[in-house]
Amino acid sequence: MTDEADVSDEAPKKRSKLPLLLGVVLALAGGGGGFFAVQAGIVGGAKAEDTPEESPTYAESKVPDVAFVALDPVVISLPSSGGRDHLRFSAQLEVVPGKEAEVAAIKPRIIDVLNSYLRAVELAELEDPVALLRLRAQMLRRVQVVAGPDRVKDLLIMEFVLS
Repeated sequence: MTDEADVSDEAPKKRSKLPLLLGVVLALAGGGGGFFAVQAGIVGGAKAEDTPEESPTYAESKVPDVAFVALDPVVISLPSSGGRDHLRFSAQLEVVPGKEAEVAAIKPRIIDVLNSYLRAVELAELEDPVALLRLRAQMLRRVQVVAGPDRVKDLLIMEFVLS
């Protein structure tokens, strides 16, 4: 009976801290090795001294070939509420170079589509500053339907004033 009492009185053995210490050392070594590999340009990066020579400056960068067609300004009467009676809108179309004459020939149709769309938009949506991106996308889509998607690249809003 004394043997059983001696076994139960003994404290349990402490766990070794060797796996924890080994994990920390390996993590530090892996982090240091990864840092060295990126800085040396071995993995996923450029060397620090190569970066200024490879990046083009603004003077050296080539401006893409673009052409613009100016649309006539549009004034749209709004339902009288809140003292705002009119919307003044003007824009330019970014077109594929060489297609300016084709797009300019259908400007009356483009103006008609934009005029019809802007008249249908609610005044609250016109006043929302975030809505301008959505309106621009909607107008570009309508212009591309009229002019053809291979002619008009973008719609640039020059003036959008509620007065």
